[in-house]
Amino acid sequence: MRLLLYIFFLIPLASPAQSSDFIILKKKDKTIRNIFAGSNIAFVTTNGVYRDAYINAINNDSIYLQEFVVNRAMTTFGTYILDTAGSFRYVYHYNQIGSFGPPKQKGFNMSGSGAALMGGGTLLTLASGVSYLADKEKFSPGLLAAAVGLGGLGYLMNKSASKGMVIGNKYRLQYMKMK
Repeated sequence: MRLLLYIFFLIPLASPAQSSDFIILKKKDKTIRNIFAGSNIAFVTTNGVYRDAYINAINNDSIYLQEFVVNRAMTTFGTYILDTAGSFRYVYHYNQIGSFGPPKQKGFNMSGSGAALMGGGTLLTLASGVSYLADKEKFSPGLLAAAVGLGGLGYLMNKSASKGMVIGNKYRLQYMKMK
């Protein structure tokens, strides 16, 4: 009887656990992050859609996601609780991941300020050109130089803003099939 009891307890331990597939994010052949089922992922697809979801499974080159809709609900005591209103399920091929998004914007928006400076510099340059064509005596070369400088500074600020980890030249995804 004891032998039978030992066999019943040891057989489940002896069976190998089956691990699921996972994806490796690499930067120049160096592993940056392992993406596996049961973890959260935040990325932008190649179509430009932002997803922040839970990974249910990774099978056959596809990522099965579940995104939860969480709302704040007021209680009878006047406090707020987080309530899950529902969830959406998505399936993406791992090649549809375009980039792992930039961190949440806190404070100064480098990209937005760069775009505003570039637009303002372009507008001032255009106005200075029209002023030169209309009345050459009222034309100010200093204003033109400042406008070109602002536009150039805006362009540089826009280019230096973080776009996240874009999959392509530096970063790549490698699918690891475990079955």
